[in-house]
Amino acid sequence: MSLWTVLLAAGSGTRLAQASGGVKKQFLSVGGRPLYWKALTAFAKSPDVAGVVVVFAPDDLAEAARELAGYLDVSHPGLPVLTAAGGARRQDSVQNGLDALPREARLVLIHDAARPFVDAGLIARVADALAAGRKAVIPTLPVTDTVKQVDGDRVTATLPRHELAAVQTPQGFDLTLLRQAYAHARPDFDVTDDASLVEHYGQPVFTVPGAPRNMKITHPEDLASLAEAAAPPVPVTGYGYDVHRYADPQKPGKQPPRPMKLGGFPILGAPEVLAHSDGDVLLHALTDAVLGCVAGGDIGRLFPDSNPDFDNMASGVFLSEALLAAKAKGLTITHVDLTIIAQIPKISPHAEAIRLNVAALLGLNKEQVNLKATTEEGLGFTGEKKGIKAVALVTGWRRP
Repeated sequence: MSLWTVLLAAGSGTRLAQASGGVKKQFLSVGGRPLYWKALTAFAKSPDVAGVVVVFAPDDLAEAARELAGYLDVSHPGLPVLTAAGGARRQDSVQNGLDALPREARLVLIHDAARPFVDAGLIARVADALAAGRKAVIPTLPVTDTVKQVDGDRVTATLPRHELAAVQTPQGFDLTLLRQAYAHARPDFDVTDDASLVEHYGQPVFTVPGAPRNMKITHPEDLASLAEAAAPPVPVTGYGYDVHRYADPQKPGKQPPRPMKLGGFPILGAPEVLAHSDGDVLLHALTDAVLGCVAGGDIGRLFPDSNPDFDNMASGVFLSEALLAAKAKGLTITHVDLTIIAQIPKISPHAEAIRLNVAALLGLNKEQVNLKATTEEGLGFTGEKKGIKAVALVTGWRRP
């Protein structure tokens, strides 16, 4: 049966007018396109939806329709997209949208353009319920706050929370039923959703699970969600590598010997390392990997060993500074993979403590940090027990 969507983009957006510079919320830019386009494309991607009618306010219709036609020329969603003029009330706009539906339409989804984060799963849940024979379906979320009925500043009743639900759109209907409900309603009967008209008509309304992300853009603070949507995070990877030589009493180095630390954890009985700072080869590699995620250079540029202020500095300080810089550039770390390469000392007795300490330094769960250790089978610099290496790979998301 043919399922169409009526997308309501005819509101005045008065509560957001000052914060948005007078731009109606349905026309706010999200990634270079108006807000309503984000919802439109979500329905266009649904295999259940045969077409969309976008309802604009009468004063906006001509200009908005021209703009929409331009977007369709550039990236057509692959299904019919019609327009209609809104009315004085929400229900009048819906009625006009229903009147614009083609004759073959049998089912309809009514959605508010101010809910731009509607997803395919939610659309499918409503569409599936209609296909199963439900004639009026709404998505709902459980109410988590205690709800009071008030008269002015006085509480008159506490409502039973387990009997309450927060209602979202899209709401789905058998088109014949919805038209009958509209015809039955009195002219002075104002509603905030279409399900109310069906209830008033005496017909049952059924529910499906809503989606917490399917929020409605209503208040100025909601604009932060639009900013995030306009600049979605991108996956990033940072690679870090570091080497430290072991101290040799027969061959003094240019740098002083330091007791070995790995991931901020002291390794007792291990060879001392030559380093300007505390010589934590693992944290040095990790710091470079973090900086790599945000194109932040390397540890040597930020903390040069020529600076006496960094003499015997704890490497955890370098990592903390790198994390602050990376966070300021929009980085969220999701996983860290670390490898220690050394013939000596034996890493396995200390591996879990190192892993836990690194997780704490990064503010991650231990499941997000992996630690491996290997030797080079007696070959090369580490195989000859002259030093230790570390490799770090950091993955995450960066918001532009």
